[in-house]
Amino acid sequence: MDTIIITLLAYLIGSISFAVIVSRAFGLADPRSYGSGNPGATNVLRTGRKTAAALTLLGDSAKGWVAVYLARGFGDQTPPEIMMAAAAVGVVIGHMYPVFFRFQGGKGVSTVLGALIALNIYLAAGAAATWIIIAFFFRISSLAALVSALFAPFFCFLLYGLHPFTAAVSAVSVLLVWRHKTNIGNLLAGKEGRIGSRDGGSSRN
Repeated sequence: MDTIIITLLAYLIGSISFAVIVSRAFGLADPRSYGSGNPGATNVLRTGRKTAAALTLLGDSAKGWVAVYLARGFGDQTPPEIMMAAAAVGVVIGHMYPVFFRFQGGKGVSTVLGALIALNIYLAAGAAATWIIIAFFFRISSLAALVSALFAPFFCFLLYGLHPFTAAVSAVSVLLVWRHKTNIGNLLAGKEGRIGSRDGGSSRN
């Protein structure tokens, strides 16, 4: 029961769409109505308001961290590792399919990063370093996100072996890849936008 409750609470935290909230606060258009249609930092950046995009990125990452961090002390009988793993999956699903915003969410990269930081800072650093390296050499944000998603479970396995964290990271990685299915099609067709271009990719949402 504790695991179900924490998963639902994490889902509700993840359902807080900072892209929509920040855009409203700045008087910007709903991020679901332009660009990639994904409510996230990259799409908000298309408005030219870097502060709004930065706050979106910070908020989406912070909610991932908060949900997982709070889960470690929740419940008396369930091991904290299981609670944290459940929260990581719940908060990412909430971001991707938010109940407060008609289930129209982002692709989850920022929220996944926040959750990874709460699980293990070295795990998060490995995933972030992978993103930076791929983005630097290929200049494609979505490709960097996909490669990071593939490597994150491997990094977690090196740290923990067969463990609830490894299962959770594997689950959120599958979700992240699924949410990037359109980007995968564009990559295969050679049409995916590059970082710095007008379309710029749309993975960090």
